[in-house]
Amino acid sequence: MKNIIFKELKELARDGRFKIATGITFVLLLIATITGINQYNKNNKQYLESMSKERDVWETQGEKNPHSAAHYGTYAFKPKFALSLFDYGVTKYTGNSIFLEAHNRHEASFSEASDQTSLARFGTLSINFVLIYLFPLIIILIGYNSYTKEIEHGTDTLLKSQGVNPIKLTLGKWSATYIPIFIITSIIFLTIGIVLSSLENLAFFSWASLLTLGVSYLLYYAIITTLTILISIWSKSSGLSLVSSLVVWIVFSFITPKIATNFANNYYPYPSKSEFNARIAEDKKNGLDGHNPWNSAAKKLEEETLKEFGVDSISQLPFNYNGYRMQKGEEHEAKVYEKNYNLLNEIAINQNNIYKKLSFLSPFIPVRFLSMEIANTSDNLHWKFTKAAEAYRIKKQEFLNYDIKDNAKAGSSGYVMTAEKFKKLPKFNFTPPTLLEILKENGQNILFLSLWLVLPFLGLIITSKKI
Repeated sequence: MKNIIFKELKELARDGRFKIATGITFVLLLIATITGINQYNKNNKQYLESMSKERDVWETQGEKNPHSAAHYGTYAFKPKFALSLFDYGVTKYTGNSIFLEAHNRHEASFSEASDQTSLARFGTLSINFVLIYLFPLIIILIGYNSYTKEIEHGTDTLLKSQGVNPIKLTLGKWSATYIPIFIITSIIFLTIGIVLSSLENLAFFSWASLLTLGVSYLLYYAIITTLTILISIWSKSSGLSLVSSLVVWIVFSFITPKIATNFANNYYPYPSKSEFNARIAEDKKNGLDGHNPWNSAAKKLEEETLKEFGVDSISQLPFNYNGYRMQKGEEHEAKVYEKNYNLLNEIAINQNNIYKKLSFLSPFIPVRFLSMEIANTSDNLHWKFTKAAEAYRIKKQEFLNYDIKDNAKAGSSGYVMTAEKFKKLPKFNFTPPTLLEILKENGQNILFLSLWLVLPFLGLIITSKKI
């Protein structure tokens, strides 16, 4: 088996096609890395500056009525995660900041895609793109003729006459195909780790996450290697083996994901923007309006509050009722937004579940999901960011409304909060899920990837015995 591996690697080292393909790939990786570093540094600088400036604006707005400050609002910015340099995921399309103001829950805005030209439709060169799309082609280039060349050169008869164990022959050829990719991939991820470690103001970088990402790609390459060797065993010529392997690559990388996306969109379509806004407006109309003390919900709240404190009029309450009512109105509106956005989130989850269930058709799907999740560039991470921003918005409104409630005199108007109090509002802070939490949430992807690794490999061993 050792002799087989060395023999195959020697032939590979003499193969000019492999050298050229590897050289081109490394050039693309270098370009993608330099571009990614520049983009990350630029975006991270913008994030830090925007966050600092927005906080300064909030803290230096001077004396102001708290509810006016609530409408004046502030922004929550999504951090630039270290591994987004590796895999952009959906971050170019989901927006980077959310405006937080009274009565309204806004969606994330200022996406990078909105600033790009139409040429962006052709895709963006990234490290992830090279590794997930181009490296399988190198594996195919190395292994497509592993067995067919023995038949074409007449050496298969020689191997049989020498009593070479067919399983050892297969494992030797599998190893010789996989070893170069394993070495190159390991070097790439080690280099990425060193580069990331040297960057300033790096957010949420973890060697454990990077190594887990590397392992997932190595598993994917092992699957592609197994299938390539299997096709070579079944094929009657090297040309047929190459074409068959390329067809499998196209089906895995392009056709199956597109089919999965169409299935998901057909079964669980999103409502239109106008429908979504109409639902929110209807739910708001039937509830408490913090600005309208005469609607039925506000009157009911007033009666309940007077009864609770055992007084006859609002002026007898031990706090400012206007601030109290506005906060209750905010809480009602927050529930309305939560209900409707949870419906959107449920649609997204159902779409992803359909997408993941079709992973049995292609190992590309689970490794793609794992890559985005570990890199913190998935739509799931974006949902968590928007929920954290909304929770912060509600706390911000409570901070301001309760200042009116606790400090403004009953029945008085024109109350202003001191400038120093604005500084007491806690800063927005978003922390992504831990690696362990991500792996638990992606148990199905890990299972499908493992099945894709084990079942074809068993098929390879069984087929080898019949050679």
